Amino acid sequence: MKHKLSVVIVLALMISLQSAAQEKKVLGLNEAIDLSVKNSKQLKRDQARIDEATAALREATDKRLPDAGLSGSYLRFNSPNIVMDTKSTGGGSGISADRPKINQFMYGIASFSLPIYSGGQIKYGINSAEYLQKAVVLDADNEREEVVQTTIEAFANLFKATTAVRLMKENLAQSQQRVKELTNLEKNGLLARNDLLKAELQSSNIELSLLDAENNRRIANVNMNLMLGISTKTELVLDTAGVVKKQDDRVLDDYLNAAVQNRKDIAAYENRKKAAESGIRILKGEMYPELKLTGGYIAAKIPGFFSVTNMLNVGVGVNYNISSFWKTKTKIRQAEAQMKQVTLSESILDDNIQMDINRNYYSLVSFRKKIEVYEKASEQANENYRIVKNKFDNSLATTTELLEADVTKLQAVLSYTLARADAFVAYHKLLQSTGTLSTEFLK
Repeated sequence: MKHKLSVVIVLALMISLQSAAQEKKVLGLNEAIDLSVKNSKQLKRDQARIDEATAALREATDKRLPDAGLSGSYLRFNSPNIVMDTKSTGGGSGISADRPKINQFMYGIASFSLPIYSGGQIKYGINSAEYLQKAVVLDADNEREEVVQTTIEAFANLFKATTAVRLMKENLAQSQQRVKELTNLEKNGLLARNDLLKAELQSSNIELSLLDAENNRRIANVNMNLMLGISTKTELVLDTAGVVKKQDDRVLDDYLNAAVQNRKDIAAYENRKKAAESGIRILKGEMYPELKLTGGYIAAKIPGFFSVTNMLNVGVGVNYNISSFWKTKTKIRQAEAQMKQVTLSESILDDNIQMDINRNYYSLVSFRKKIEVYEKASEQANENYRIVKNKFDNSLATTTELLEADVTKLQAVLSYTLARADAFVAYHKLLQSTGTLSTEFLK
């Protein structure tokens, strides 16, 4: 009885493990994009950079606040000889006969200073931090576009791999059925042995291709799972109901104009250029004096000798670093050179964007034309196979012609399906190059 119970438990565990390993998830494109954006390590890293830039902005803003400090000390020393020199009014020596015994000293100081004028360093420091913070946010937005496009490409790759597996299985089933039919013909002496071997060889080749297609699908599935942040053992079943061709009649110039208005990296460079300009003004501000409102409180005591309390002070402090007049010029030249680099980088980016849009636009046009060609070729291949199969059944076509027609039909159907997926990816790649991709999926 115990043995039977153990067997039942083992079988139950094996079934549960198998079901866990074969967990399936139906996945649509919009859900895939939402999950990838939510779980993207790149975007989480970008958020950390935004937090860092925001903290830097707060630090620059805090420089407008007053500085305040407290200090104090307690000292012990030996019994020093203290002589107080005073002006004598009666011809005496000026030396007190009773010398105080001093062996300790204590004091406390509270101070504050409020900047009034610093040559614009605080103001432009805040401006620079604001521009840099905006640039980092725009970088994150641009990275989000990249994540969305990568997800679309991964979704399309998984779709293509799944489609290849399905078509291969269908073709293999047809091929195996054909082998059975040809085997019967060969047994009855109606078919040469060599023709049967050709059909069997083709079936074996299809089976090998199916193994490769299944392996490619597993890899594409794991890649998609990693992007979504889910278990790599989950088998994804794609829901492509909402994946349709978008009606977009815009021409090349329309996409180029859209990029100027929407590209986040262009806006990021603009903010970095403004930050560099503020940086130059900060350095020029070092050549001006600093003016501060100061104040404080002092208390001190030497037991048995004197004490000071309630000593308040308020004043104005001026600090002028004369050496900045000749040292700062070098720093300014360095900052101007850095700003020139930013300007040139922005110009290079503009060229690259134009190149990307042109490349992606003509790639999309090419894929759309290929779809038309492959669709017609698929219809022709199906009709050709039907005719050759009819001729073969009536002994008017050879086995080689039948097998070639079958391979041509499979390649045509597969090429048509893959071209549609490639055109879908190419269209969204074009949207990414204009900076408008995420607005289509992320509301």
